[in-house]
Amino acid sequence: MGSALAAGGAAIAFTAVSAVPAGAAEGGVSFSNVKVNGGKPIVIGVKEEVVVHATFRMTTKLKHDPGAVVFPYRGSLESGDQLWNTIENSDCKVVNRAKGICDYEERLYIDPRHHDFGNEDAGAWKTAGRVWLAGDKHDIDDVKVPLQVKRATRVTVNASPEPVRKGRTLTVTGKVTRANWDTHKYQAYAGRTVSLQFKAAGAKAYTTVRKVKSDRTGVLRTTVKATRSGTWRWVYYGNSTSGAKASSGDYVVVR
Repeated sequence: MGSALAAGGAAIAFTAVSAVPAGAAEGGVSFSNVKVNGGKPIVIGVKEEVVVHATFRMTTKLKHDPGAVVFPYRGSLESGDQLWNTIENSDCKVVNRAKGICDYEERLYIDPRHHDFGNEDAGAWKTAGRVWLAGDKHDIDDVKVPLQVKRATRVTVNASPEPVRKGRTLTVTGKVTRANWDTHKYQAYAGRTVSLQFKAAGAKAYTTVRKVKSDRTGVLRTTVKATRSGTWRWVYYGNSTSGAKASSGDYVVVR
């Protein structure tokens, strides 16, 4: 993927295997008010580029280049790995010139098809801030913002027969799949506990009826007694490496 440039901004590409440069902590710089993706997990599918919005404040009186950035890393600050992405950032929005306080906006573009991105990148990350200083030096800091990068999931649903007579058995099936960033396809997600939910006609909210575990092919299946018309769906709540997902709803008329 080529670098993207913002008007008046700068773009910097990182790879998942690149190390954070040694001797980075020069001092005299601080990062604060760091927010990445609104505090939500970064959930990524198999083909679509994901754009992650970030904002932060940098304070320094040192002479520096334009384009301070924040980015995901893990391991040690000095020798850890960086999550592959391209960064597009804004110019400094001056808050207090005398104190050297600037606010920045940033977008991280993550393409799951890039050869430096794979299943091993799912899980917990940390966030670092970096600015290049005069004399080819730079300051890099852990900004104490944890991130979760997750593989997207998909869930389907089908309830039958439709319509169904009151008191008869209704069979609800579905399937759970998860993004595989190595093959760029969705694969069966076995052994997942998924909630079957029902929303009666006229109701505003779903209620959980029971929980079912997906089989080795990711298939979900259960039976319930048909009592009233309404919508059925499956909900998977995710885990540390996989995103949460609800299926669409399947409305069944009970006669």
